[in-house]
Amino acid sequence: MCTHSRVVCTFLTFFSIFCGFCFTFAAVNRKILALTLPSIASNITVPLLGLCDVTIMGHIGGATSIAAIAVGSMIFNVMYWLFGFLRMGTSGITAQAYGRGGGMLEILKSSLLMALLLGAAIVVLQVPLQWLSFWLMQMQDDVSQLCIHYYYICVWGAPAMLGLYSLMGWFIGMQDTRTPMMIAIGQNVMNILLSLFLVIVLHQGIVGVALGTMLSQWAAFLAALLFAKRKVEEKGLQRPSEFTQKTLKRLLTPHFRVYLDIFLRTLCLVAVNLYFTSAGSAQGALTLAANTLLMQFFMFFSYVMDGFAFAGEALAGKSYGAGDGVTLRRVVRLLFGWGLAVAAIFTVAYWLLGTEVLRLLTSDAEVVTAAEGYMAWAVLIPAAGMAAFVWDGIFIGITETRGMLWSCLVASVAFFAIYLLLAPIMANHALWLALLVYLALRGLLQTLIFIH
Repeated sequence: MCTHSRVVCTFLTFFSIFCGFCFTFAAVNRKILALTLPSIASNITVPLLGLCDVTIMGHIGGATSIAAIAVGSMIFNVMYWLFGFLRMGTSGITAQAYGRGGGMLEILKSSLLMALLLGAAIVVLQVPLQWLSFWLMQMQDDVSQLCIHYYYICVWGAPAMLGLYSLMGWFIGMQDTRTPMMIAIGQNVMNILLSLFLVIVLHQGIVGVALGTMLSQWAAFLAALLFAKRKVEEKGLQRPSEFTQKTLKRLLTPHFRVYLDIFLRTLCLVAVNLYFTSAGSAQGALTLAANTLLMQFFMFFSYVMDGFAFAGEALAGKSYGAGDGVTLRRVVRLLFGWGLAVAAIFTVAYWLLGTEVLRLLTSDAEVVTAAEGYMAWAVLIPAAGMAAFVWDGIFIGITETRGMLWSCLVASVAFFAIYLLLAPIMANHALWLALLVYLALRGLLQTLIFIH
């Protein structure tokens, strides 16, 4: 049987499993899909934006401009990633308040205030942050000179981006992923159109790309505020009579632990991801290129599984807040059912079509050959990582953030220990083994924490 026939047969088999699964607990499954599909759609738009920026500068400015865009984007991506607790923490806390039937507006106000204060701090501290980030990146002078223009424009979008994190988390907690999807798609489309206009029509170069990014961030933030105002009015949420310093302290204190746990967990994630890239780079450009291509398989899988994690945040948080343990356990079972099905489909697809995907990603035969040598590890990514994605969503919903932190910390220690011990023997294979153990161990430890 040819490859295409096997793919069709495999798809039809799993599709029939999906259909049968959907008819079981149909109401809860519909809720899961209603929350998951918009999140997947918004996730897919993210790489398109980066691809557009690189393509614009690739045709206008050349290699130096591409490098400056890549480095500048990485600086802000890492910076905003560290503040991801604003989205995740807000979604879990809001979902529980939604289940209890009160307090959602106060959570929105306190989370937004914290986000805007942190964003303002980034703007105020932009000079020392620029020195630190540029020192860490160790750019060449020509790249640095271009990147500095990008940095000092995009940094003014920090309050809007962090405010968006809070608003997106609040919408998810309110059982609404369609609004974040519309905002994300609108932001990315506006960014692309603005960048094209400013670069191609007004000849602004990298400044035009940066302005397009920053202006679209503020436009998305203002649009999200309007959507939030409409939802507050639709839900008839009671407005607090006063918002004093005492009220602020009462609101922020119980949330601080959740935010801190997620922040520390994010540091673990960043450390593992950055070290994975650094360790691959130390083994040579060819190994780094192969690892970069294979990590796209992880990204493809994460775009889908993140959607189910968002559904877990909303539904698990709502059930937990309402004190409905029966529905919570049903949500957990169904989410893992979806996770297993998605992991099986991705595993079979990677096994059958992995090499074809590599050839789509690059025309360099040497890089494809090098990546094929580690393809077996990429095929195992869905099986190793599925549980971690599902549990992350559930744990955020029930605000079991301390369990998330400890499981990620232990898994991170295991990652570094395995690689450092086995690297002299297995080289790059040790790096991939360490990554898969790290993913699987997170899921296993969270399973034990939930059962306990």
